[in-house]
Amino acid sequence: MRPEKEIIFVTTNKNKVKEVQDLADAEAKSITIEHLEYDYPELQLEEIESVARESANYIREKMGLKKPFFLEDSGLLIPALNGFPGPFSAFVFEKIGNEGILKLMADKEGEERKATFKTVVAFCESAKNAPLLFVGTAEGKIAEKIRGKGGFGYDPIFEFEGTGKTFAELSIGEKNKISHRSRAFRKLLDHLL
Repeated sequence: MRPEKEIIFVTTNKNKVKEVQDLADAEAKSITIEHLEYDYPELQLEEIESVARESANYIREKMGLKKPFFLEDSGLLIPALNGFPGPFSAFVFEKIGNEGILKLMADKEGEERKATFKTVVAFCESAKNAPLLFVGTAEGKIAEKIRGKGGFGYDPIFEFEGTGKTFAELSIGEKNKISHRSRAFRKLLDHLL
């Protein structure tokens, strides 16, 4: 039997921890996720990959963690809005929320409503190692209205391609089969296993 590996997930978002823990429990029983609630600076850079990499470097330098750790940064990219909110998704959500995005999309129809959810997981084996990046995406569109009671963030307005349902209308298990976060995290699990 493979020895158990402990990795630290650095985030203040308990919803993300629940999703990742659920996925690890289902697919990688030899990996234990330990949550470290640490509010590192939210960097405003041009790409989600850059935000994740630099955030991991910040934690590597400031905290000197003794165990392997990872963090993730996610963004909603809407081509009709030139990729907005993209790497600024958390800030935009805090300022205008789902209602604000729906207002920006009010005159968009059909193909113009396409959107991509993207997650970048930045993993460091130790404080000495530069981060490795694992990217996951989910294709879909912006719904016409807020739908569903589950999920968090933009989940109630992101309709996953071909399902007719928003992420907020899915259970955690259903969402974990198809989401951007689960796709990026599975790549990390493959690396670790």
